[in-house]
Amino acid sequence: MTRRSRSAMRTYASLGLAVALLAPVVAALPAGAASPGESQAPGTLTNLAHLDFLGDTVTPPAQVGHTTYKLDQDPALGVLWTYADARDGGTFARVGGGPHNTDNNTWGQGSYNVDDIARAAVVYLRHWKLDGDEHSRDRAYQLLRTVTYMQTSTGANAGNVALWMQPDGSLNLSPTPVELPNPSDSAESYWLARSVWALGEGYAAFAKSDPKFASFLSDRIDLAVGALGRQSLGRYGQWDVADGAKVPSWLIVNGSDATAEAVIGLSAYAQAAPPSQARTGRVRTAVAKYSEGIAAMSSGNTTSWPYGAILPWTHSQSMWHAWASQMPAALAHASQALAKPALLGAAVKDSAEFTPYLLTATGPINGWLPSPSDTTQIAYGVDSRVQSLLAVADAAGKPGFDQLAGITASWYFGANRAGAAMYDPATGVTFDGLNADGVVNHNSGAESTIHGLLSMLALDARPDVAATAQSATSLVDQNGVQVVEGETAVPHGDAHAVTATSAWTGESLWRGGAFLELGAGGRGDWTVAAADQPRIVQPVVDLVPDASSARLDWTTGRGSLGRVDTGAGGAQGVTDAPGALRPVSLPRELPAGATALSVTAAAGSTVPGRVDTLLLKPRVSHLVLGGPNGGTALVQNAGSATEVTRLTLPGSGAAELRSYDSSGRLRLTVKTTGATIKVTVLAGGFTVATR
Repeated sequence: MTRRSRSAMRTYASLGLAVALLAPVVAALPAGAASPGESQAPGTLTNLAHLDFLGDTVTPPAQVGHTTYKLDQDPALGVLWTYADARDGGTFARVGGGPHNTDNNTWGQGSYNVDDIARAAVVYLRHWKLDGDEHSRDRAYQLLRTVTYMQTSTGANAGNVALWMQPDGSLNLSPTPVELPNPSDSAESYWLARSVWALGEGYAAFAKSDPKFASFLSDRIDLAVGALGRQSLGRYGQWDVADGAKVPSWLIVNGSDATAEAVIGLSAYAQAAPPSQARTGRVRTAVAKYSEGIAAMSSGNTTSWPYGAILPWTHSQSMWHAWASQMPAALAHASQALAKPALLGAAVKDSAEFTPYLLTATGPINGWLPSPSDTTQIAYGVDSRVQSLLAVADAAGKPGFDQLAGITASWYFGANRAGAAMYDPATGVTFDGLNADGVVNHNSGAESTIHGLLSMLALDARPDVAATAQSATSLVDQNGVQVVEGETAVPHGDAHAVTATSAWTGESLWRGGAFLELGAGGRGDWTVAAADQPRIVQPVVDLVPDASSARLDWTTGRGSLGRVDTGAGGAQGVTDAPGALRPVSLPRELPAGATALSVTAAAGSTVPGRVDTLLLKPRVSHLVLGGPNGGTALVQNAGSATEVTRLTLPGSGAAELRSYDSSGRLRLTVKTTGATIKVTVLAGGFTVATR
């Protein structure tokens, strides 16, 4: 079963502490097992068969505040089953969310949800736009009718959206387990944001072919923007504090992730709607305000957390997740819709600095919290990175990001820790994820199917990117970040390992649920694996706003690496816990060949220091992928000067190396031969080698 990605994911009960908390209990339909057929244009990767298999129709009973386009003429609505459980012989059983009550055929949550229905509509819309497929046009039309049906049209909650629907079409506003907000249409939500995404792209697609339907969608977008106006947008210009950082208070559910998906739809609408309409002006204003807030969540660089990424949640300065990480894509679309290139700054930084860091370290894992703690990988996370890279490449005119998108998308074709294809072009099945232990989850629910297909549509539209993705079918080598657990140190004096009462702090995660605690004079020693190059040392420590907290001195056998003041944290503000786990870069690197690391709490500290992990990042990191006809490598330089390194690239014949600076601008192209190649990497930049 797929992992849900809504507001409940905001706690760790949120992001991955236990899969049982993230995915509902499932039960097979009494007679639902089926095998998808083939629905694919020749020579393309996109196959809609499994998504079609998840589709269904329902005729809902009359429900106050819920109606849709031509409901009296066509009472049947298109829906989508939430999960698909793998069965023997490659078949699947369609499944709802939560326990199934066979007496009344209801589910604890429901059988269909608007999160998936809205995103499936985007798949069909993009396929129709790409191929002119009438089946996809019809499916998009029916699913958009359902999205608008689930939008509350009257009363205090008008414009918000109900989340779950039962098999008979009745809405379940308060599911089990509970969703937030509860009832699900009582405030803005991830599902409102995703509905806006679908409505905006739907309006743009139908504006010329079906103006009456497009006008209806425009009315519903206006209704949604009205709801946003009295909710998050009503706080525009207000700022909060999160562990000392200034953060915007006008993002949807306090998230740049949710807001980004709404901005993608609003930007599509703004580009397609008549500029003279008042509602178009309101949409453009919403895009500008939300984009300002998203961009404000950008921070760090290649050597400091979060490494140039746009953080997803205003209530944590210590968390990044791959799923729903379309913030760069939203800024790219907004920059084009508003003709404001300045919006691209944060998007380019995320693409050029953070993404190479991510790919060489772990790939698009579910969660850096702030250590790489949730190493599960799902299609939603992979696709979000692919979509962002391609959108920024188009908007900024930087094709190097296309190369990064191809490398990221190779995950679908076997370039992952399991060495397994996660998408099957013959059936349209995208598996539900790759677990931390390397085991593939062979279920194929709606969310995974949707995002796998969104990636395939993007690849079909860009054959060069598709070629890069398909040429890499194995993960050969990955040398990014080594993680050393704090509690594994050999303690001396007032130093000891502590098991956290709860691994989830309220805003981040104690990796492994434990840490090293150091009182005055206490020391911890580690022996780490040697490396052939210097490494940046980043202790992940609990930073608190307390001047009496510990000052931690870091050394190696060859001298001092620097000091960390654990009392240098900022005001707690809106976060859910005092203090913040943050990686802090030491001023001096661990020399090549060094294996000893020590930390000592300075005398006089009255509040102990706490060390979660050590992140050891090579100055030059790399990812090497292989395939039947050659290889691809990504190399990143976190240093302040140009570096030259050597690596073994699979395949034979000439290799092409393209070197980009820290803004993603192509600076050098070189061709070379030999199994071992010499790679030049610019300061803060990345190089892609292909053979």
